[in-house]
Amino acid sequence: MKKFLSLVLALALCLTAFTFTAVAEVADVKLGVILLHDEDSTYDLNFINGVYEAMAILGLSEDQVIMKRNIPESNECYEAALDLVDEGCTIVFANSFGHETYLLAAAKECPDVQFCHATGTMAHTENLPNFHNAFAAIYEGRYLAGIAAGMKLNEIKAAGNLKGEVPMIGYVGAFTYAEVISGYTSFYLGAKSVCPDVQMKVQFTGSWYDEMEEKTAAQALIDAGCDLISQHADSMGAPTACENAGIPNVSYNGSTMASCPNTFIVSSRINWAPYFVYIVNQVANGEAIATDWTGTIATGSVVLTEVNVAVAAPGTVEAIAEATAKLQSGELKVFDTAADNFITVNGAKLDSYIADVDTDAAFTPDTEAVADGYFHESEKRSAPYFDVKIDGIELLNAKY
Repeated sequence: MKKFLSLVLALALCLTAFTFTAVAEVADVKLGVILLHDEDSTYDLNFINGVYEAMAILGLSEDQVIMKRNIPESNECYEAALDLVDEGCTIVFANSFGHETYLLAAAKECPDVQFCHATGTMAHTENLPNFHNAFAAIYEGRYLAGIAAGMKLNEIKAAGNLKGEVPMIGYVGAFTYAEVISGYTSFYLGAKSVCPDVQMKVQFTGSWYDEMEEKTAAQALIDAGCDLISQHADSMGAPTACENAGIPNVSYNGSTMASCPNTFIVSSRINWAPYFVYIVNQVANGEAIATDWTGTIATGSVVLTEVNVAVAAPGTVEAIAEATAKLQSGELKVFDTAADNFITVNGAKLDSYIADVDTDAAFTPDTEAVADGYFHESEKRSAPYFDVKIDGIELLNAKY
């Protein structure tokens, strides 16, 4: 049985050899990486691990990679980028949304260096040959993790242990950005696909990384009657609150099993190694980097950690594998607007939605995103733009 579960989980993670193909010669490439925080942040640690994995795949030496940690979303990012150029970097990468304008300024100043930015929105409108955005279809990973949550809620319900009348998810979110909204909505929809009466409460923190605030938010959700907690925030605050309270937790950006063995179920994350391999290969081969690059399950960019079968409901691994196969074949769409009572807004189906894709200062909606029975997330640009407030999800403090 253990061998079977491992094979099924391998299908769910679906890492492909294609992603990790390296070129023969990368000696002339030097990568600079700007990080918002350091290893203490699960978000930044995920990028750091991706860099090290790419280094091993490509055979990059330590002197070919420079990482600058704890660089705030300010002019310090611009200065850090120029420092990396001065140190000989041929690629400069930054990992936080608020880094973008500063990295863009550096790109305009240094046209011979390639600048790549995670989670940003401006590359496709700026049209600079040396400025690029990247993200992944992590909403698919969140949906899969949501299935694990929904199955756990069904188990709690069957045992008669729900805190309220319906299964309730609590979700700790950083900001009311599209990235966060897309994430918690896809997670909710994954849970709803197997637990139809589930509802969700979302508590925002106003920060990407604030361990005490995230722990407090999680505890508030637990006190409000939530049966399971997940999050889009970068510290161990929420998982720790869950472990202390004995509440099941689905984390983000990496496994918390070692610290939270009694409550951790699974985690989705973006694997950034394929992107680092890709941009180094492109520069080494003298080829253009995609303006907007979206990693997928097939590229090995959207992955799940190992399921903690000691906490997860029976059948969770198999259910994730089945849904993964349907996502890859196109049979399953996360933001399915055609299915009855799956996505509704004020009780009505979502037949049309003008999304803010070509972001301007006023965040003006500009692009129809609903067609062919689903919302086309991350197809018009790499960064998420799903920001629809759907039924079944209550925002407790949407001031951020």
